Order: sequence, then C-alpha cells, then structure tokens
Amino acid sequence: MSERRTTGSTAGAPRAGAPDNTQAALAGADIADPGPLGLAGFAMTTFVLSVFNAGILPHTLEPSVLGLALFYGGGAQFFAGMWEFRKGNTFGALAFSSFGAFWLSFWFYVARVAPSLPPADAHKATGLFLLGWTIFTAYMTIASLRTSGAIAAVFVALTLTFLFLTIGAFADAHGITKVGGYLGLLTALLAWYASFAGVMNSTFKRAVLPTFPLAPTVGQA
Repeated sequence: MSERRTTGSTAGAPRAGAPDNTQAALAGADIADPGPLGLAGFAMTTFVLSVFNAGILPHTLEPSVLGLALFYGGGAQFFAGMWEFRKGNTFGALAFSSFGAFWLSFWFYVARVAPSLPPADAHKATGLFLLGWTIFTAYMTIASLRTSGAIAAVFVALTLTFLFLTIGAFADAHGITKVGGYLGLLTALLAWYASFAGVMNSTFKRAVLPTFPLAPTVGQA
C-alpha cells in the first residue's frame, strides 16, 4: 500500500508505525462460504466426464469436458480452496485446492500429454495418474468423517469412483471403467446436493436442507 502524495502537507498519509486501518478492516471482514462454489464446480465437471466414462455418450465427444475442467472444476474450485485457507478451514482448503488442481492437470494430461504417449501403453499412464488420486481421496475420506455426512458421502463415492477408474485403466477393461462412470454420476449428484444445501442454508439463514454434521467444529484444523 503506497502513501498518497499531497502538496505542502502530509495530511491523509499513514504515520510510520501506525496500523493500516484498511487492512485491519479487511482482515476482520466476513467472507462468504466458498464451499458451495467448490462443490458446484466439482459436481458439474465430474458429471459431464462421468457421462462419457459410463458410456452414455460416445468418447469421441469427451473433449467437450475440457473447458469445464479448465475454468470451473479447475479454476473456480482452486480459488474456492484459496478462500478456505483464508477462513481457516484446513480440510476445505486442501480438498478444493487439490481437486481444482486435479481438473487442471486432467485438462493438461488429455490435451497435451496423452496424445504423445505410445498407444499400446497409454492406459497404464492413465492408471498411474488415477491411482495417485485414489490414494489422496482415500485418506481425505477418513478426514471427512469429522466434517458432515453430506461431505463424507461425496468422498466415499469419489474414492470408489477413482478406484474403479484406476482398475479399469490398468486392466484396459471398459466394463470396469463404466462402473466407475456410474459411480462418478452418483458422486456428482451428492456433491450437487452438498452445494445446494450450503447455498440454501446460507441464503435463508437457517437449516433448510440437512448436511448431517459429524463434529462440533466442522472442518477446522
């Protein structure tokens, strides 16, 4: 924050050592809950990709998810994670930042990396990519048991989604991948519910939709 220059006077300029009242006010300001945004971005992108994984629409149309992966599931969700850091919510910060980064890395993998991989072994690289996210999601599922039933349900379903997609990729088994696709659709619906409950309860200033809290201090470090 730079000082404002004045002609012949220092009136209005901050004094050395004095607290910055503007920054202090901002630090104490209320911040809207970023959770519904992060969940919505995750839900929609997961839903669209899962439609293709489940075989409901042909894989030739799968590139249509890349815009969502870059801007909504990736960008918007990543920023939601940054705001969770500001709110002091360690679980939300790690979850939204990481899954925002997942969608950004998915976009990069599909758009830039996958086309250069040897066709015969590309499925193994995809399996390894998914395995890492399966492990991360599994331990986050354990942590989610101290948040709310709505969030825990999302993580349980997502862990199963990643698990089946990982097995399907390593085995190059489209039937197992389809199971992962349908589990992904379930995950998206659960995440949409959690997002809907969050925005409804915040807007109406009361518990309109239940989220089933599992601990008194939800998601706090």
